[in-house]
Amino acid sequence: MIAYDLQCVAGHAFEGWFENAEQFDSQKKKGLVTCPVCGSSEVERVLSTFGIARQRHQNDEVANHLNPLEIVSRFVEKNFEDVGAEFSKEALKMHYGVADQRNIRGVSTEQEENILRDEGVEFFKVPIASQSDSEDN
Repeated sequence: MIAYDLQCVAGHAFEGWFENAEQFDSQKKKGLVTCPVCGSSEVERVLSTFGIARQRHQNDEVANHLNPLEIVSRFVEKNFEDVGAEFSKEALKMHYGVADQRNIRGVSTEQEENILRDEGVEFFKVPIASQSDSEDN
């Protein structure tokens, strides 16, 4: 299942759950995706906002030295399975239901990324802080 942040033409924001991107597109074309506030079927997906909470440290001085990129990098490393160069293959398997849905991370070529886009697989690139970035702080 995929949760999308949605917004109608009147500006009402709400969330919708869909089996996949194709289901959202299909239901939207049929007018089945409607705003729960005003009933409008003129609905668009909007960028999702998310936050990464940090634990409070007794020594906040240490926590304040982490830059946002390092925080995101650590979150991705901890919560996403590293599939390395098999990223596009695994993403396609999940997209077509051959593999279980899960959070994955890895690397892909520009050609593989174009294939994923053509197949309707949603992904995004996250810059990862390098060791030298961490050492500079």
